[in-house]
Amino acid sequence: MTPFQGVILHSYPFISLYSKGKINMKRDEIRNIAIIAHVDHGKTTLVDKLLTQSGIFRENEQIQERMLDSNDLERERGITILAKNTAVRYKDKLINIIDTPGHADFGGEVERIMKMVNGVLLVVDAFEGNMPQTKFVLRKALEAGLTPIVVVNKVDRENARPLEVVDEVLELFIELGANDEQFDFPVIYASALKGTSGTDPEHLSNDMKPLFEAIIEHIPAPEVDYEAPLQMQITLLDYSEYLGRIGIGRIERGIIKKNQNVAVITRDGSVKQARIAKLYGFEGLKKIEIEEAKAGDIVAVAGIEGINVGETVADIEHPEPLPLLHIDEPTLQMTFVVNNSPFAGNEGKYVTSRKLRERLFAELEKDVSLRVEETDSPDAFIVSGRGELHLSILIENMRREGYELQVSKPEVIIKEIDGQKVEPYERLIIDIPEEHMGAVMESLGPRKAEMVNMIHLGFEQVRLEFMIPSRGLIGYRTEFLTLTRGYGILNHSFDSYRPAVHQSVGGRRAGVLVSSETGVATTYGILSVEDRGVLFVTPGTEVYEGMIVGEHTRENDIIVNVCKEKHVTNVRSSTKEETVKMKAPRILSLEQALEYLNDDEYCEITPKSIRLRKKFLKKQERDKYAKQKKMEQV
Repeated sequence: MTPFQGVILHSYPFISLYSKGKINMKRDEIRNIAIIAHVDHGKTTLVDKLLTQSGIFRENEQIQERMLDSNDLERERGITILAKNTAVRYKDKLINIIDTPGHADFGGEVERIMKMVNGVLLVVDAFEGNMPQTKFVLRKALEAGLTPIVVVNKVDRENARPLEVVDEVLELFIELGANDEQFDFPVIYASALKGTSGTDPEHLSNDMKPLFEAIIEHIPAPEVDYEAPLQMQITLLDYSEYLGRIGIGRIERGIIKKNQNVAVITRDGSVKQARIAKLYGFEGLKKIEIEEAKAGDIVAVAGIEGINVGETVADIEHPEPLPLLHIDEPTLQMTFVVNNSPFAGNEGKYVTSRKLRERLFAELEKDVSLRVEETDSPDAFIVSGRGELHLSILIENMRREGYELQVSKPEVIIKEIDGQKVEPYERLIIDIPEEHMGAVMESLGPRKAEMVNMIHLGFEQVRLEFMIPSRGLIGYRTEFLTLTRGYGILNHSFDSYRPAVHQSVGGRRAGVLVSSETGVATTYGILSVEDRGVLFVTPGTEVYEGMIVGEHTRENDIIVNVCKEKHVTNVRSSTKEETVKMKAPRILSLEQALEYLNDDEYCEITPKSIRLRKKFLKKQERDKYAKQKKMEQV
């Protein structure tokens, strides 16, 4: 048996310490850690190697990359959307590991996870260094008093600069006010992809043993009192069709048992009674049913109806709540509408308002950062989330499940604080080749971005840092990639609420080509309007009156007929056999379509198609709406 291999147990010995007349326990055989980083810096790949080298898999067992990214969308996009926990054993120690999302839209999960662990692995890319989410997650970890270990990942990457990155991280610790113990952090250099690590970037060992040893040596064991009345705070949610909501959290004190009656202290302070129907521990990638667990363990409980994040599961005779966890407020909202286009019901399985309502409220069971409000219309719901990605992931999941719906343009949520209207601002960091710097800065001017820093990275690369209103970023990513010819990297994270800008910010300038007919787009029809702009459809695409089929070269909308067919005549043409070259259409992804929308447009989403359309399909109705809006502005 290797030093990594062993069986995970759920009954542990204790090291007892005595102070102030009561028993304090250190569960020295447990380490609880979270892995935090900016998106795409290698957290999930690192967890893969820790799992693989811990010996939890058979030698002949088939395993896939990014094992914790179990959701199809996570695997396709290469990002972690939901926080997940696993457990491995190294020598005689049990290490509970929580893999957290790196994207800013899911930052709320990172904040809550800090309450479950005693230390963090801060993973930083050896070339990119500190990024917006690095700063955000590290600030939360330091505020929670957690012990950090810095892992400089991808040291085998071309242009890697690991020693410079460590200096940048040191400066970040100083900026965020780390205490002396936190500032004295160990540094491990690694290549998660190759499964190697070490304390010297030039000499890595062939396994993750140096990282395991650093976790055991530097991350403190949880201090517990297992003889005190039960206290456990729910930090994450899971959902099962058979068991309902499943609450996941760390037991702060006491012992919890299957079938035990407990008190649940809700977010409003009220107390209700419940019974633990099922109790689960974690072993590798699996949840395993257990009979009891003690303080310091991370467990999942089922059977408590309506359990929510931040609520406390406590002893029934001593219902003492833990401090409430902060849940991030949504910053962006969209209107979800029942599909009422001429093609409604052709491709989807669920098309009614009842089904749409059921699905949105079911999502609230497991996503605490989401808000769903009913409107005066039974066919429309206002859905609020943490950002465009947060909402687009929900929409993509719904279309894959067979739902048809329409959504409006994303809008930021304006708040009122002390009588003043405020809006969310983001910290935007852009890495671009120097030659594109002028064009990018010019494009951010109308979006009210303010540059706060500029760093030359070498290799003719420059890093620009801006403060920008969140609405200034809506629709910007596509324009940015065009300006930088795909070589730019754009990252942003929520910074703060600031006084609202009382004028339009960003938005699409170009008008659109609107179909005048319902039918099938033809080659002849498309060629006849090609010089008016960029088309979104190909020959053979079904279109309807009021559907957006392309982008106009100017700022106004125009009506076109892409279904037009060439008149048949008996006159022969000498040029008939000439090859006609058609311009490549722009096929929009879901995110691009959502970014592209204007106030008077919907994005129609079905399992097979993504279409843009005007809210009012008839030209007379659109003219009436435009006239009304103009009068309101006056």
